[in-house]
Amino acid sequence: MSADETTPRAASPASSPRARSRPAARPDGAEPLLAIDRLAVRYRTADGGVIDGVREASLEVGVGETVAIVGESGSGKSTTAHAVVQLLPSSASIAGGAVRFRGRDLIAAGRAELRGIRGRAIAFVPQDPTVSLNPVRRVGDQVAEVLRIHGLADRRTAALRAVDALAEAGLPDPVGTAARYPHELSGGMRQRVLIAIAIIARPALLIADEPTSALDVTVQRHILDRIDRLKHELGTSVLLITHDLGVAADRADRIVVMSQGEVVEQGTPAQVLGNPTHPYTRALIRAAPSLDGRAAEAPAPGTAGADVPGTAGADAPPPARPAVAVSGRPGDPFGERPDGDGGFAPGGPSVLAAHGLVKDFPVARAAGGGVQRAVDDVSFAIPRGRTLALVGESGSGKSTTARLVLRLADPTEGRVEFDGVDITGLRGGALRQFRRRAQLVHQNPYASLNPRLTIERIVADPLEAFGLGTRADRRRRVAELLDVVALPSTVLDRRPAELSGGQRQRVAIARALTVAPELLVLDEPVSALDVSIQDQVLTLLAGIQAEFGVSYLFISHDLAVVRRIAHEVAVMRSGRVVEAGETVEVFRAPRDPYTRELLDAIPGRSARAGLAPV
Repeated sequence: MSADETTPRAASPASSPRARSRPAARPDGAEPLLAIDRLAVRYRTADGGVIDGVREASLEVGVGETVAIVGESGSGKSTTAHAVVQLLPSSASIAGGAVRFRGRDLIAAGRAELRGIRGRAIAFVPQDPTVSLNPVRRVGDQVAEVLRIHGLADRRTAALRAVDALAEAGLPDPVGTAARYPHELSGGMRQRVLIAIAIIARPALLIADEPTSALDVTVQRHILDRIDRLKHELGTSVLLITHDLGVAADRADRIVVMSQGEVVEQGTPAQVLGNPTHPYTRALIRAAPSLDGRAAEAPAPGTAGADVPGTAGADAPPPARPAVAVSGRPGDPFGERPDGDGGFAPGGPSVLAAHGLVKDFPVARAAGGGVQRAVDDVSFAIPRGRTLALVGESGSGKSTTARLVLRLADPTEGRVEFDGVDITGLRGGALRQFRRRAQLVHQNPYASLNPRLTIERIVADPLEAFGLGTRADRRRRVAELLDVVALPSTVLDRRPAELSGGQRQRVAIARALTVAPELLVLDEPVSALDVSIQDQVLTLLAGIQAEFGVSYLFISHDLAVVRRIAHEVAVMRSGRVVEAGETVEVFRAPRDPYTRELLDAIPGRSARAGLAPV
C-alpha cells in the first residue's frame, strides 16, 4: 500500500482509496454469482521460502456482469482466476479467504463437485493455447469433449455442436478446423479453439485469462462481441483477466486493479479511468497505448514512451534503460560483428530485403488435401536503423514471413537478401554466422524457454553457442541484460515455471539481445506484457535502435503498439500485402478497406474521451 492510502484525508467513504479497493454494495441487494472474500494465495519457492501471490483480495461478479481484473505481470490477476476453479500449480496453496459460487464455497468443495462445475457451470479460457490443447487429438474432438464429459450430448451431436462453437469463436473454416491438429493452426486460431471449448456448454460464469492477447484487433472484437452476446442472451457472467486497459474500458461493467497481490482500486470504468484514486492506476493509464490519445498522431519511432511517464512508485518495476550490454561498441567482446563493423547509420542501405516470397504448405487429406498458400508474393525492405511492422489478422502470413526471412523455413518461391547477399540457399557455417546477426523473439514465452534451465543459462545460451566471452563475462552480460528488461537479479537462479508470462517474455527479449544482432525479428514481443512493462520494452527497443542502428521486423496484431514503434508498416491479409507505407500516412489516410477495418477495431476509443488528466 502507498502512503496516501493510510493517511486520513477529507473525502467521502465511497471515493477513498481504501473504499475503492473493496466491492461496492449492490443497489439491488442481489446476491453475486461469484464472491471472492479476502482471498490469500501463497507460493512455495525451491529454496523453501514463501511468496504471497494474492493478499486478502476481495471482489464480486454479479449475474450477467463483466468484471475485468487489470494489473502488471505478477500482480496476482491470473492467480486469483485460477484459485476460483482450484487450478493452482502444486507450489501454490490457498492460505485464507473464501470463494463462493452461487453461495457455495469452492475452496471447501470436493474433487467430484469441482469436476461437475468446471467446464459446465464455470468455464475457463487459459492464456496459453500451446500447452492447453492436446497435440495428438483433432481440434473438433477436443471441443466436443466438454459436452460428452458432462453428459450434455452424444458423440454425433457433440461433433456437430463443436463445429458450431468453432464458428461462433470466429474461425473462418470451422469444418476444416475441426479436422486439424493444433500444430496446423496459427497461435491466434488455437486461442479461438480454447474459446470454443469454453462457450460450448453455455456456462454461467466464463473466466477468461487474457483471451484475446494473441488475436488481431478485428478477431478480438469478434470474440469479445460473442462473449457480450452470451452475456446478454444467456445471462453469462464474465471474469476477464487482461493487461489491455482499452479492452477493459470497452467491455467491462466494473474494473478491478491489482498490484503486488492486492486489490488497490475497483469501480466502474468511468470511476477507475475517469477518476483514478491510486497512483498505480494512474500510471497504468499513462502507459496504455490504446488509451493514449497522443499516439493517434503517430509520434516518430525512437521516441516511443518518451513523453509518457513510467510506472513510478513502490508498486512498479524500475524503468528499463539501454545498457552497454547491447551496445556492440569496440572492445565489447560480444558486440564485434563478423565483418568487424561496429556501428550503422540509420536509413542506410537495406539490411534485409524480401523479393516475391511464396510459401505453400500441404493440407492433410482429412482436411481436403492440396496445398495452402500462407505467403503470396510478399516483398519489402528494411533499411538499417529502421522498423518495419507487419500487421494483419491471425493466419494472414505474418509469422510465416518472419520464419522465411530468418531461414527457419525455405520459401516455395522468391529470395531473401541480408546486407545485400542472397541468403536463400545458405548452408553450414555461413548460415550459422547469419543467425548470429539476426535474432528472433518468439511470440510464446511459454514454449520458447527451456523449462529445465535456469534463467541465467537461458539468457547466456547464445553466448555459449557462439563461444563468446569468458564465464565471468557471460554472467556479467546476463545481469546487465536482466536489468535492461526490468527483471531483478533474483530471477537468475529461477526456472521459467517460477515466472509470470510477462516476465518470461522479458527473458526472451534479453536472450535475443545477447549477441548484439543487426536485425531483430520480434514476433508479437509485447502481446504477453502488461501495459507498464509493454511501455518500458517499447521505450527500450526504441532507445537501442536510436543509439546503435539495430533494425526491427516487428510483427504485431496491436495497431496501437505499431503506431508507437514502427517507421513503416505493411498490412497483410490472406498471405498478401494489401497496403504498405510510412506508418503515419497509413494510419492517417488508409487506402484499403481492410486497413480501415483494423484501425476502427482498436479498443479503448470509447474510453479516451472520459479519461482523467494523469
